[in-house]
Amino acid sequence: MTKTITFACMHFSIAFGVVYLLTGSVMVGGAVALIEPAINTVAFYFHEKLWNRLERRRHADQNPMLSPFSA
Repeated sequence: MTKTITFACMHFSIAFGVVYLLTGSVMVGGAVALIEPAINTVAFYFHEKLWNRLERRRHADQNPMLSPFSA
């Protein structure tokens, strides 16, 4: 859990720093630092769902006896 928390802090800091350097705005930097990780979290969920589906298909293709469509 400590590793996850420190990674989140690093992610927020980098997002804030990049946007602050580009805009000079603490408000915009802070907003992006909060919004971007939230959107990334949702995107990661769907990314994982897609990869799990692809892995299941690949596994079924390699093991035709396990396929629900095999006779």
